[in-house]
Amino acid sequence: KFRIHYGVFNASYATMHLTETTLNEKPVYHIKGAGKSTGLLHLFFKVDDKYETYIDRNEVKPYRFIRNIYEGGYTKDIQIDFDHKNGKALVHDKKNKKRDTLDIKPSTQDMMSAFYHLRNTVDIHDLKKGDSFKLPMFFDKENFEFKLKFLGRDTLKTKFGKAAALQFRPYVMSGRVFREEESLTVWVSDDLNKVPLQIKAKLAVGSLTASLDGYNGLKHPFSSLIKRK
Repeated sequence: KFRIHYGVFNASYATMHLTETTLNEKPVYHIKGAGKSTGLLHLFFKVDDKYETYIDRNEVKPYRFIRNIYEGGYTKDIQIDFDHKNGKALVHDKKNKKRDTLDIKPSTQDMMSAFYHLRNTVDIHDLKKGDSFKLPMFFDKENFEFKLKFLGRDTLKTKFGKAAALQFRPYVMSGRVFREEESLTVWVSDDLNKVPLQIKAKLAVGSLTASLDGYNGLKHPFSSLIKRK
């Protein structure tokens, strides 16, 4: 669970939740992400976002991605089914009642599965400042190359005490949401969990900070956390 601040506002809370299930008889992880505005900001700019991905348990590749968002009147309701064998993405735009089939590159990820893919493949013990990682991503109806750069190790103050952290720079698309390609910085725990601890973003209007507010069910001990005495 993450607490999100937009400027001086406590803007919202966001959650990510993972369960095991099956999709078309394939064993998958079902990951749900949700974010909703709260408090005073909710009166001026209502946000109600839902994201889902179904990923293969062994290869960490997506089979289905769902994006259903409401952001101050801007809406999208899209489901993408990935056919990796034939290199296709089946895009169902439910809002506009359109269906498209587009080509995708091998090992393509969606915007949620990419995090889990990188978490599984990046070896934190061999990381060197300046290391970068690239992978193909499909978002809405577009293929692009996602890039992540390692900025170095850091000690971060969190709600749970100080934590050893790894600092990364995901390169994002500038435009409606982000001010520029280098608008996003992410800190994850320097342990086997690689839990996101904090995210800072320079938006087209203002800035946003998301901080870890709660967690449970971690696979490994939260060893990067220096607990309060």
